This record gives sequence, C-alpha cells and structure tokens, in this order.
Amino acid sequence: MKQEICDALNKHLILEFKAWHEYAAMALWFERNDLPGFAGFFKRQRDEELGHAHRILDHLIGRDQKAELPTIEAPKDEFDSPKDALEHFLKAEQDVTASIKKLYKLAEKHEDQPARILLEWFINEQVEEEGLARAVLGRLRHAGNSGAGLLIVDQELGRGTVPGAPTGE
Repeated sequence: MKQEICDALNKHLILEFKAWHEYAAMALWFERNDLPGFAGFFKRQRDEELGHAHRILDHLIGRDQKAELPTIEAPKDEFDSPKDALEHFLKAEQDVTASIKKLYKLAEKHEDQPARILLEWFINEQVEEEGLARAVLGRLRHAGNSGAGLLIVDQELGRGTVPGAPTGE
C-alpha cells in the first residue's frame, strides 16, 4: 500500500469516529427530550459508525500498515429541534461520502485494488446512509417538531421502520 493511501485512510478515520461521537451525543439529546425512538435510531447509527471505523482499521492492519486512532473533539450535544439534529446527521454523512469519493480516486490513481474493493463497500453504504437521513428528514417535514406527528415518527424509528428509507436490497 502506498503511504499516501495509508495516510488518507487514517485521516478518514477522524470522520468515522467523529460521526460515532456525534451520533452518541444525538442519542443522549433525544433521550433527554423524551423521544426514545430517535434515541434508539441514533444508537444504531452510532454503532454502525464504530463498525465502519473498525473496517478501515482492520484493512490497514491486514495490509501491515500503521493504523492510528485519532483525537476527536467534543461533539455538538444541543440542538434546536429534532429537524436540526437530523440536518446535522445528513451533513455528517455527506462529509463522509465526500471523503470516501476522494479516497476511491486515490486508490484508482495508485491502482490499489484491495483499497478500491473496501471503498466500493463504503460508497454503497453511504448511498444508504444519506438516503436514510433524507427519508427521516422528509418524515419530520410532514410531522413538524412537536405533537402527534413527531411521536409517530419517533415510534417508526423505534421500530426501525422509516417509510421511504432505502432497504439495502
């Protein structure tokens, strides 16, 4: 593996761990605001991000490269509304997607097939993640930030069902 790719993957880990940290903070915010379905949703998202970070760490270690754990700043932990939190979620996923695309181009440049295969998985995952964020935001636009509609979306998220969300199939 070229050092440039190794360095870029380690740099990307910042975004994966940052997302893990942010989604943990979002879960806590939703718990404080009596929306357990949203809290559960962000706990699942948090766990996924940790899995993504480990996938990259395992790839680096498996290729006898140095994997580095980044320092992560404290996340935003207060939001104006559920919609505000979901917009933050979508932005975080879009940042990860942009980084993955750059990494893929770098892997192509250096003809690093194992890195490209890893990153193809991430590209597909990011399509799902952004689609999920947009689907939940769409539900919130219809429901509003308070009242029965918000509680319905909270229940949907608690059950793990979001109409309009990608299914991964």
